[in-house]
Amino acid sequence: MFRRLAAWIEKRRQIRQRWQQDARAMIVKHGHHAYYEAQRLAARCRAQGNGSEFWHWAKVASEVARLSPDAEMDMKVVQAIADEEMR
Repeated sequence: MFRRLAAWIEKRRQIRQRWQQDARAMIVKHGHHAYYEAQRLAARCRAQGNGSEFWHWAKVASEVARLSPDAEMDMKVVQAIADEEMR
């Protein structure tokens, strides 16, 4: 039982680490538009029916918001991005 719990905790740690790494890479590559780019990738994955990647990029967007004090986060822009990707 302990091994299962330890394996689950390790898996969750690796997933969280991937979110954080991708968020940092987005911030470096896209600057204050990193949040929008992560939302674009999330919307694209959602439109393609890829649920696990949708959740990954949604979490990356939240990490960008948490890590970057100058990230732009206008919900009208996010909605326009989602509408564009769903077409």
